[in-house]
Amino acid sequence: MPEKFKALIVDDEYPARQELRFALDSFDSIEIVGEAANAQEAMELIKALDYHVLFLDISMPGMNGLELGAAIQEMPQRPFIIFVTAYDEFAVSAFEVNAVDYILKPIEQKRLEKAINKVIRLTREPASAEAATGGRNKKAKFMEDFQNQIKIDRIPAEKQGKTILVNESDIFYAFTERDYVYIKTYADKLLTRFTLKALTARLNSSIFFRTHRCYLVNLHKVKEIIPFFNGTYNLIVEDMGRSEVPVSRAQAKKLRKILGF
Repeated sequence: MPEKFKALIVDDEYPARQELRFALDSFDSIEIVGEAANAQEAMELIKALDYHVLFLDISMPGMNGLELGAAIQEMPQRPFIIFVTAYDEFAVSAFEVNAVDYILKPIEQKRLEKAINKVIRLTREPASAEAATGGRNKKAKFMEDFQNQIKIDRIPAEKQGKTILVNESDIFYAFTERDYVYIKTYADKLLTRFTLKALTARLNSSIFFRTHRCYLVNLHKVKEIIPFFNGTYNLIVEDMGRSEVPVSRAQAKKLRKILGF
């Protein structure tokens, strides 16, 4: 592991580069040895010097940050990529170009520290140990780290090979099935890259309730509450198929208190 990680900051806005430089000054492990205002400049610098880590914006004129990230994957010596951006909707794409982390502006010092610690850890660990964690689990962790930074009312999900953004109000419930997490809208079942724990943290806690270890339901979409057995319930939601969502015995008491029955 190098004594200091040579870092390149890439952002088309000078104030943003200065802000990030200031934030990075407090880390003894980081040495900023270059700045670039666009992807083309960055590529020339990367070819000229073996940078260890790249702090990269996404929205830039010409080649954007994701395209630069993809181009870097073709190089024999690849710096670690940490995206630093104001846009939350590109996190899935960022993972696809092997980004170490995805930080939202305005930058929080603790979040930046976490990203740098990831770089340090990956440098210390053999590549085989990192690969052994498995692609899906790595992606779930990447997305969970990302979602903890934001509270928005849209959830990225996959439909027919595309990533779409689903409004929080359109989600009837979320559930796990064979180690994957899906969200259910009125007519669709959509794959997400979040864990159910991450969705619970991200969605509005005054509306969404964890009924079961495998289910999270939008209480605004519940039509009926049917007693089941041993103090459990089934909730009938108002989707196209009038789906049933189970309520565990442990959560039934909390649900009764919330709904007042």
